[in-house]
Amino acid sequence: MSRSPIFFRDFMSTSAKNQPPAWVEDTGRIEEEEDADDLQAVEYFKQARQALTHQLSKVIVGQDEVIDQLLIALFTRNHALLVGVPGLAKTLLISTLAQTMNLAFKRIQFTPDLMPSDITGTEVIQQNPATGERAFRFIPGPIFANVVLADEINRTPPKTQAAMLEAMQERRVTVGGVVHPLPEPFFVLATQNPIEQEGTYPLPEAQLDRFLFLINVGYPSAAEELEIMKRGTSGEKAEVRQVAGVEHLLYLQGAVARMPVADHVYDYAQKLTAATRGNTAQGLDFCRKWLLWGAGPRASMGLIMAAKAHALLKGQVYVGCQNVAAVAPPILRHRMGLNFAAQSEGVTPDVVVAKILEAIPVN
Repeated sequence: MSRSPIFFRDFMSTSAKNQPPAWVEDTGRIEEEEDADDLQAVEYFKQARQALTHQLSKVIVGQDEVIDQLLIALFTRNHALLVGVPGLAKTLLISTLAQTMNLAFKRIQFTPDLMPSDITGTEVIQQNPATGERAFRFIPGPIFANVVLADEINRTPPKTQAAMLEAMQERRVTVGGVVHPLPEPFFVLATQNPIEQEGTYPLPEAQLDRFLFLINVGYPSAAEELEIMKRGTSGEKAEVRQVAGVEHLLYLQGAVARMPVADHVYDYAQKLTAATRGNTAQGLDFCRKWLLWGAGPRASMGLIMAAKAHALLKGQVYVGCQNVAAVAPPILRHRMGLNFAAQSEGVTPDVVVAKILEAIPVN
C-alpha cells in the first residue's frame, strides 16, 4: 500500500526564515512512491499547484491562467512563448517560478548583435602550464541551465534564433562537432513584445512549433493593479521559498506521461487539429477561407499531453474532452497562418480557434 503524500506538506506553516521544508531533502522517498496509484498522483498535483501558486502569489498579483499554463508546460517537459506588453512581470514570473522549484535559471537578452556562440558557448584554446600543450576547451553558454528565459527572442536575427532549435528539440547543442547534452530538466520560456515590430525578426514556423504554448499575458484588473502599486511602492521585498526540487518535478512529469487517455479523447484532439487544415477533407469551411496552413501532428500530441496535466491540476483522475478544449487556444493560436482575407476582416487566431471549438463540440 502506498504511503500518504509528503512532498508539499506544511508549505504555508514552515518558519519565516525562508528555509525549505524538510521533505525537499527527502528525495529518496520519490523512488519508493513510483508505484503510487492514480489517486495519490492527483493528490501530489493538487499539493504541488497549491504550494507553487502560494509562493508565486507573494510577488505576482493575478495571472492565474498564465501560471497554470506555465505549470502545464513544465509538467509536460515543453517550452512556452509569452507575449505581452512591457511591464507585466513576465520575466519576474519566470525567474520566481524557477526559484520555487530550485531550478538553475539563466536569462538571455536577445539583441540584433547577439551571436549563436553567445547562447550555446564557445571553444577557447587553453595551455597546460605543466606541459605547455594547447588544447581546445569548451566554455558552456547560458543555455546550460534548467530554465532559460529567452527575453524578446524576436529581436535577434534568424541565424541566432536557429541556435535555439537543436537545444529545444534535441536538448543538446553541437559546438565544433562535439555534442554537449543539456541538463535535465530543460525548458525555454521565451518572451515577445507585440507592440514594437520595427527591427524585429519574426520566429520561423518551425521554431514556433517547438513551443507547446503561446501564452497571452494580459493587463491586470483594476483591483490587481492597485495591489501591484501598493506592493511595488512599499519598499518591502517578499521572500519566496523553495517548495519543490528537480526530483519532485521529474516525478510529476512521469505522472503526466503515465496517465491513460480514452480513445474518444484522442479522436476529439485529432479533429480539432485537422479542422485547421483547410486543404484536407476534415478542414472546416472557414479555415479554408481564412488560413494558409494549419497545425501539424505536434499540435495533436501537445493537446493530449497538456490535457493530461490540465486534468491533474484540476484534481481529476481522468482526461476528458473538456480538458483538451481548455488547452486548445494556447496550443493552436501560433500554429496557423492567417491569409489576407482573414487579416482584412480583422480575424485573429483566437477567433478561429473559438469557432473550431464551437463547430466541434465536446463529446
